[in-house]
Amino acid sequence: MGVVGIVALAADRLTLNRGERNLFTDLSFSVNGGEALILRGANGVGKTSLLRVLAGLTMPDSGNIFLNNTNVKPLSESSRQHIHYVAHANQLKDELTAEENLSDALAIDGVTTTLETRLDALNRVGLLKQRQVLANKLSQGQKRRIGIANLLLNQKPIWLLDEPTNALDADAVTLMLAIIDNHLTNGGLSVIATHLALALNHPSDDLTLTEPK
Repeated sequence: MGVVGIVALAADRLTLNRGERNLFTDLSFSVNGGEALILRGANGVGKTSLLRVLAGLTMPDSGNIFLNNTNVKPLSESSRQHIHYVAHANQLKDELTAEENLSDALAIDGVTTTLETRLDALNRVGLLKQRQVLANKLSQGQKRRIGIANLLLNQKPIWLLDEPTNALDADAVTLMLAIIDNHLTNGGLSVIATHLALALNHPSDDLTLTEPK
């Protein structure tokens, strides 16, 4: 699966406050297709909030987001079509099976799949035998693997990943990094919030968020 078109994501002078607390001010950066931006910093400095702003889910106090040099507004159709946001917490429905959760998440994200492709993705992440198991019966690691299966089938060019290796064993981490690398090879880009060193085979820059003085 390849990413269609030239891809670029840019932030221009983003500022975000939470009550009287400032998370970041006049933050600017850009990421091109084939590249990753790694967000670093202590808990609470705004990494998740920044991802949500980039995803169009949180309105910044000021500043703009550009996709391919075009200014996009929060909750816009352009954001929905181009950006895939993966939160750090599992967004699963306990009453659905692993396959049903995968199908549901892809449908909500506007990705059309067949049962065959979904089962193949679950097989690749080691969940084929658990495909009919309810989410509330799965381990945290197995729940995270549903998210990896989602990435395998997602063609959106921009991936915003919040602590994507949380609760994964070494084999699953290796698989996750290979999937991200493949996405970058195909011309996509990724912004990743993480506390870990990620051994990606593509260009990446670090952006460290700090507590405001």
